[in-house]
Formats: sequence, C-alpha cells, structure tokens
Amino acid sequence: MPGCDLGTAVVVLAWITGVLGVDAVRALDGHEAARQVGLGAATWLLLAVLLRREPPLVRAQTLVVVAIATGVEYTFSPLLQAYTYRIGTVPIFVPPGHGLVYVAALSIGRSAAARSRSRLLVALTCLLGTGWVSYGLIPPRHDVLGAFWFACLLLFLRFGRARLLYVGAFVVVSYLELLGTAVGTWAWAATDPVLHVVGQGNPPSGAAGGYGWFDLYAVLAAPSLVAWLRGRLRRQHVEDVVVQRAVGGEGVVTERPVSALE
Repeated sequence: MPGCDLGTAVVVLAWITGVLGVDAVRALDGHEAARQVGLGAATWLLLAVLLRREPPLVRAQTLVVVAIATGVEYTFSPLLQAYTYRIGTVPIFVPPGHGLVYVAALSIGRSAAARSRSRLLVALTCLLGTGWVSYGLIPPRHDVLGAFWFACLLLFLRFGRARLLYVGAFVVVSYLELLGTAVGTWAWAATDPVLHVVGQGNPPSGAAGGYGWFDLYAVLAAPSLVAWLRGRLRRQHVEDVVVQRAVGGEGVVTERPVSALE
C-alpha cells in the first residue's frame, strides 16, 4: 500500500531490535528451547501478516529469498562455521527473518521518499559503504570478504534493475549485522572457512552485497515461479470444471481423477 512502505520498514527494524534483544538475554535454565520456538513462531507470523498485503509476485520473491537464504545459513554456519550462532545452530527466527529483511528493503526502495531521491540515496550508499570498507581493510582487521561483497553491491547498484532495492538492503542488512554481532547472537570467524586466508570482519563491512545475491535471485526467479503456479491453478480449474460437467446434477462422486481429455 503506497504510503505504508516506510512504516513497514520501521516495523521490521523494530522487530529485529526486539528479537535480537530478547535473544541476547540469558534464558532461565531449561527455557532456551521454548524461547527459540516462541521467537521463531512470532517472526513467521509477522512475515505472514506483512505478506498478506503484498501482490503474488512479492510473495514469491520473498519465498525465494527465504528458501535460498536458509540453505546458505545451514551450509555456512553449522557446517562450515564461517560464522556461528550463540546457541550453536541456526535459530528458528532466522529463516523468516530473511523474508522480513527482503520485505523491509523492498519497502524502502519503492517508497515515494526513496524514489524522489534515487540518485542521492545511491550516492550516499556508495559513499558510506566505501568508508566502511576502507576502515575494515586497515590492519589488523583485513576485512577482505567485506570489500568483495561491497564490490558486488556496487555492481548491483550500477547494473541492477532495482537499484533502490539494494539501497534498502544496505540500510537493513547493515543495521542487522551490526546489532546481531554487537549483542552476541552470532559472530563471524576471522578468516574464511575453506582456505583460512581471506579475512572476514565481524561483521563483514559489505554484508549487504552478500544479501544482494538473494535479492537478485528473487527478482529473476519469482516471475517464472508465479507463472508456473498460475498455470497449475488454471489447469486444475479446467479439470475441475470438466469433472463437474461429467457428473453434474447426478450426485455422483468420482473415484479417480478425470483428465481434461476425458
């Protein structure tokens, strides 16, 4: 809904703050699992509420982000340990959290305030990101991964079809990573998990560039996903109509599927 976009982003940022704040508080003995389930369920519920107001394409994009990001989380955290969570595995609120991050970034990017200042916001993103990356490369930090990801972000801003989406991602992801590492919900390893030679910041300075790949796949894959689902629904509707005509008015219940040809 126009006019509500920035409000959606504020709600998501507030939710991120609240969830990470609750997660950082030491749980009573034996209550950690219940707290994680509660935070996860509430985050899924918020994502569902926000997506109810979105068109099918945005819903599909968000689900693509959640699916890809969840696979990446379990690969790079418990398996490779490029970063580790306080509880030792991926918290339940993280997969839907990726969906909220996408919705917030999209909401910022499509807001009237952002669209009217498109060039300025892109320039500020490049300027702030460059400063952060430069600081991260000063010894002893050696945040090479952050520099690489920021280079990806610059490419998205230069050639992407939705530049303001990446601006929104820079805002939301930067806040998320800085807060999450500050309160200890997760921590990045000092070097990459494979070769152990590429330095990583805690968090990497250009983390939004890494998230940008999720956004890119969502923008590219979602239209095909929506078209496929609509095609399936259309074919199912045709088959249902054929079945109804075949048994119409006789109170007969078919015992097997009836194809359109039949």
